[in-house]
This record gives sequence, C-alpha cells and structure tokens, in this order.
Amino acid sequence: MFQCTTNVLANRQLAKSTFLIRLEAPALARAICPGQFLMLRVPGTTDPLLGRPFALYDTVRDDHGEPIAIDVVYLVVGKMTKLLAEMRPGDRLETWGPLGIGFPPLPNPPPSTGGGQGDGDHVGLVAGGIGQTPFLAYIRDLLGTQGYGGKPARRQCQKVSLFYGVRAAELAAGVDDFRAAGAEVQLASDDGSVGFHGFVTQLLEQQISQVGPSHLVGCGPEPMLHALAELAKKYKLQCHVSLETPMACGVGICFSCVTKICVEGGWDYRRVCVDGPVFDAANVVW
Repeated sequence: MFQCTTNVLANRQLAKSTFLIRLEAPALARAICPGQFLMLRVPGTTDPLLGRPFALYDTVRDDHGEPIAIDVVYLVVGKMTKLLAEMRPGDRLETWGPLGIGFPPLPNPPPSTGGGQGDGDHVGLVAGGIGQTPFLAYIRDLLGTQGYGGKPARRQCQKVSLFYGVRAAELAAGVDDFRAAGAEVQLASDDGSVGFHGFVTQLLEQQISQVGPSHLVGCGPEPMLHALAELAKKYKLQCHVSLETPMACGVGICFSCVTKICVEGGWDYRRVCVDGPVFDAANVVW
C-alpha cells in the first residue's frame, strides 16, 4: 500500500452531479488492479475527518506506456464529494491504496449450452447508480487491451456487455468510455428516458433468457445486487459482486464495513475493505 499526498491534474464533469478527477500517483497507478479501490481525504480539514473509498476508474499512461496517474469517478452526494467537485488542477489530496481484493481472474469459461444458459465466452457487467465506476479498467483487462498491477495484458473473454441502470438519462456517466473500450453497452432507466424502461436486472434477464453471458459481475445498490444474485442462481451462472459499503479506514482496522458471508456451518462477518470488496454472490448473506 502507498500513502501519499497527490496532485490533482484534472477534474471534469461527466454527467449530472458526476465528475472525473485525475490524480498524479505513478506508484499507485503501477500497482492497482481493476476492482481495487483507494481512499481519499482532503488535507487540512476535520470536516469530514475521515477518508472515503473510491473505486479505480482507470489508470493513465504516458507516451511510453508507463502508468502515471489514476482516474476516479464520483457522484456528488455529501461533504467529501462536494469538496472534490470544487478542486482544481494543482490542489492536493491525501491518498492511500491500492486497497481490497479486485476482480478475480476468470476461470476457463464453460462452453455455450444454449437454452438460456449463456455464452461461455461472454461476460456481463451489471451496474446501478454510480456502480459503473469499477468497470472501465475491468473491460480493458477482460479484453486484453491493457494490463494492470504490473501484469501483462491477457485476453480473458471474447465479448463484454455492460448493463447499466440509472434513474434518468442525465445521470448516465462514462457510456462513451465503455463503448470505446470495446464493451457492448445496454442502458436501463427508471423513468424510461433512455434505453429500457425498468430495472437493469429486468433488462439483463431478457438477455439471459435468450443466450446471454455465462459470468456476471455486479456493482451498485444492495437491492440490485441481491436481485442479480437471485438471477445468477436461477440461471445457474457464475456471479461476483463488488459491494458499496461505507468505510472509515479502508485497511481493516476499524471493522466498520463488515458484511455477512456464508461459512461452513452458518455465516460469519468479513471486512469488505480487506476481504472484498469483490465476493462470490452465492456466498453473500443477503
């Protein structure tokens, strides 16, 4: 883990109340992997006192291909994110990471069986709200167009689909980035202003019931992740979820981010910051 004070290189708006902030952090950019996160804190203030967790959106590379910076996407919802939205190039942020266990390598995919069981070489990413933020780097990692954490790029599947649900069209952030990275993007909205009118899990089930992905990965609000886990169970699909759990330290000391995970004989608490944030959906006690 690296702990440092980083320079803000850029901070721009992507969608309504949604911004991308770029941080100059070469050591962190070289080490971090898709699915991991970092903690950010505004120096010189005690309100808020504690840092906040933010997923890796992507790393930034120089002309020689060396990672030099990190992009983080955030939604303005509280004191910390309001302060972030006011930052300009040259401002400073306390940063520590990489933290957590990222997305696991995909197992050898099963062959396509048809009949609604999924295409064995097709990964479906399912996002709700601001849950799309870990997926840009993961798309590049899955398709083998970029390596992370010092590892060379390796293609893990032939197709990646992003199923992205928002309340309204104005909140959809980063869609062009995901398409440029090679993902097929399908949108759902609560109000019907973009894409499918309804929940993103309803959109997903339409695809699964035909010939959809064989491996699902979700990030977003807990009710959405619970519904995703039930879909995976129904259609007998592999599924991992990245939990959006509030954290205080990010390094496993405070035990404020625990979640219930199935163990032999029942369940036990696991710290999302060090044992996750990515878990097998079948092991989460919803």
